[in-house]
Amino acid sequence: MNLDIDKPYEGAWIGRTHHFALRVYFEDTDVAGVVYYANYLRFLERARSDMLRAAGIDQRAVLEAGDGVYVVAEARIKYLRPAKLDDVLLVLSEVEEVRAASCLIHQRVRRGHQLLADAQIRAAFMSADGRPRRQPRDWVAKFERLKKEGVE
Repeated sequence: MNLDIDKPYEGAWIGRTHHFALRVYFEDTDVAGVVYYANYLRFLERARSDMLRAAGIDQRAVLEAGDGVYVVAEARIKYLRPAKLDDVLLVLSEVEEVRAASCLIHQRVRRGHQLLADAQIRAAFMSADGRPRRQPRDWVAKFERLKKEGVE
């Protein structure tokens, strides 16, 4: 195996599901060593950003061109079990719905076979002035492909 230790970790696709692994660090926890509930949002965001990058969606180029940006318009999370200091977690992400200006992504946080959190995140595409706008057409096509078959 050729491993570049200076390269950031990247998740991977298995069918329609993007897998993103991470470890719980001290900074993620409260005084009891349990992950603070809001930090799950950070874990989910990292996994979604990695998923988009792996799908060939260049958010940075569109942002720098002033064409728009994704924002979280809605987040529904059900917390089932606590994650703790030094746990290895896996965030699973799947595109469930694609609209002209948004997409719905189902994300789950697992520790081994245990489901810790289950989330539905609606990401909306916004113009530079904060108004909803249509996503780039090629992005919609990529999301539709992800929804049906994932990345090969």
